[in-house]
Order: sequence, then structure tokens, then C-alpha cells
Amino acid sequence: MGPSILGVSIFYIVPFGVVVFYSMISSPIERDFVFLDNFKNLIANTAFQQAAKNTAVFSAISVPLAVIIGLLLALLLECKLPMRSQFRTFFLSPMMVPVASVVLIWQVLFNYNGVVNEFLINIGIIGATEKIDWLKSEYNQIVVIFLFLWKNLGYNMILFMASLNNMPNDLIEVATIEGAGPFYKFFAVKMRYLSPTVLFVTILSLINSFKVFREVYLLTGNYPYGGLYMLQHFMNNVFQSIDYQKLSSAAVIMAIVMVLIIGILFIIEGRFGKDLEG
Repeated sequence: MGPSILGVSIFYIVPFGVVVFYSMISSPIERDFVFLDNFKNLIANTAFQQAAKNTAVFSAISVPLAVIIGLLLALLLECKLPMRSQFRTFFLSPMMVPVASVVLIWQVLFNYNGVVNEFLINIGIIGATEKIDWLKSEYNQIVVIFLFLWKNLGYNMILFMASLNNMPNDLIEVATIEGAGPFYKFFAVKMRYLSPTVLFVTILSLINSFKVFREVYLLTGNYPYGGLYMLQHFMNNVFQSIDYQKLSSAAVIMAIVMVLIIGILFIIEGRFGKDLEG
């Protein structure tokens, strides 16, 4: 384990310790210990407040949708449907598309003169003079949520399908013989065995929701409109201005929030699957 511990320490633990150190000093040059002053100044910063709010709203909407829709797709493919392999390939194909190509597709779709506006005009929902600049409107976060789901649903679906295939069929058969309906079998039996996978997919989707900065940055640049200004934008802009204290403080707060959320998810999953393990 020595080489592994050494590698983790060099590339993860020590750098994070340096970040914590920078978050509690006045500057990299003077290095006066200021403790929580940097965090207080950061929380009072309006740009950070806006970025934190947008990130929280985006994750609160996109992560549950990614988990629920991924599970529903897996349950759908569990049925004996025609063209199951083609359907599965369709949802997995976005994973093979480079980010730059994805951004190009979304620009073609949601540009002011893009495909979506032309479609809405042709079916009479909006007029020719009522075009929407999607990425600079109140709908911009919805556009990115669709992008996030399009990129991640396939992988979530595969994880749920693997978990469903490993589920013992004897319990389902007993529940069927006892007269259990489909909803009872799903929530009382299947969800018990799916709970570890739900936890894993939720954590994975949460992490991916914090990585959406790549797509948004390529779509809108350093300072996107309104709801697309995420924590990653704030941290990237602060880094470019060489404000290491503000950047480090934001990184520490972000890490603490992630650990708390994941800890709560573990507690919920532990209580939910406790009787199953017993």
C-alpha cells in the first residue's frame, strides 16, 4: 500500500492542505494568518452568492432528474421491447461525442437563428419577431440541464441495468405469488436492492453536475448570462485575477458542502437498506 498512499498524498492530500493553508492567510507573499476572514469576505461577495445559488439550483434540478430518468429507462429496457440494443446504443452514443462537438450541436439548436426557434415558428408557438436567444434568456439553465441529461443519462441507465440484472429473481417470484402488485414489488423489493446503486449514481451525477462548467464555458465564455454563472466560473475568474485567497476559500467551502451532501446520502442509504442487510 506504500506507493499508493504516497501517490495519493502527493497528488491529493498535500495539494488540498496547501489550499486550506492559502484560505487562511492574507496573501502568498506576506502569509499573515487571518483564520476565517477570507471566508467571511467570500460569503459577503455578491458574485460568489450568485454563483453558489445558480450551482445549487442547477444541481437540485439536474441530479434528481438524471437519477430518476436513468432508472426509468433501465426499467423500460428490462421489458422485452423490440430494438432494445438500438435504444441502448442511442442513449450511450453521447458519451462518445467530444465536448466541443456537443457544444457545436447545442449552438446550432439554441442559437437566436437556430433550429429550435425555427421549429417553434413553424408550428406557430412564437412569431418570427419573437425569437428567443436561449442562452441569454431566463431559459438558459433549462438548456444546460437538457445538455447535462443528454450527456449522462446513458451511463446512469447502464449502471441501473447492471444492478437490475444482478437482482435475485426468487424474491420477485415470491412477491408475485403472494399477489403483490407492480408498484409494491418495485418499491418494497427492487428499490431495496437498488439503493446502493441509487446512492452511487446520485453521487456520480452530483459530481458531474459540478463539471458542467466545460460546456457552459464553451457556450458562453467567462461571464455567462444570469443563471449560468456557476461556482466554477467564479473560481476560474478569480484564478485569472490571481486572488489565491478567494479561490482557496471557495474551493474549501465547495469541498465541505460536497462532503456534507455525500455524508447525508450515505446516512439515508444506510437506514433505507438496513433491514435488507439484516
